[in-house]
Amino acid sequence: MPITPNYAFEKRQRELAKKNKLEEKKARKRESTASTLDSTPAEPAHSTVLAPVAATEDAKGGPRVHRKRSP
Repeated sequence: MPITPNYAFEKRQRELAKKNKLEEKKARKRESTASTLDSTPAEPAHSTVLAPVAATEDAKGGPRVHRKRSP
């Protein structure tokens, strides 16, 4: 009787290898982000610069509204 391959075992081994590779990649990424955060000064996450009021409103004091022109 010939020996047949165990496809379920091979598939499981491929899945485990893929999972381990992904975990290693995540670990490398965590290490690289941790090292870059340690070496660079902390910067604010969001800028608090606001647009001037005159640039966002028209001369009448209301917000700009774009409407279709009638022919």
